[in-house]
Amino acid sequence: MNYFELFGLPSQFQLDGSLLSSQFRELQKQFHPDNFATASERDRLMAVQKAAEINDAYQVLKNPISRAEYLLSQNDVDIRGEQQTMQDPMFLMEQMELREELEGISSSSDPEDALFDFESKVSKMFKQQLAATEQQLSDSDWPQAADSVRKLKFIAKLKHEIELVEDKLLG
Repeated sequence: MNYFELFGLPSQFQLDGSLLSSQFRELQKQFHPDNFATASERDRLMAVQKAAEINDAYQVLKNPISRAEYLLSQNDVDIRGEQQTMQDPMFLMEQMELREELEGISSSSDPEDALFDFESKVSKMFKQQLAATEQQLSDSDWPQAADSVRKLKFIAKLKHEIELVEDKLLG
């Protein structure tokens, strides 16, 4: 089952989030277990299974990183759960420097302001990498798109670490 087809969407990275949400709600209604209360046990189980598939598909498609990974897997480039290391030393060095900068924020003279500036910089980086990924997927440049998704995952992890520092600062 193709997740894009399930929601009646084109199989591409760029998608209409509101259309995805409305299709999701429609499919949820259609396969809600209450609709199968008087059906046979087999039909009830199939409805529960279909509802779970719909939920899984929605979770994958609504997140840009998992959506990109899914598109790659649909084109025989499966990087989900892989342990392949990043081959871009400049990017890795930048990530190490960013993490060091993040560690130093709590001891800076104005940690909240420093964190805000740092978060803005990382968000911009994420948006730029996302745009590159979108273009590479659109161009069917699977190897480059796979590298871009790996980079997106690094940046997303850094964004999560920023949230943890923010919680500690404001905590």
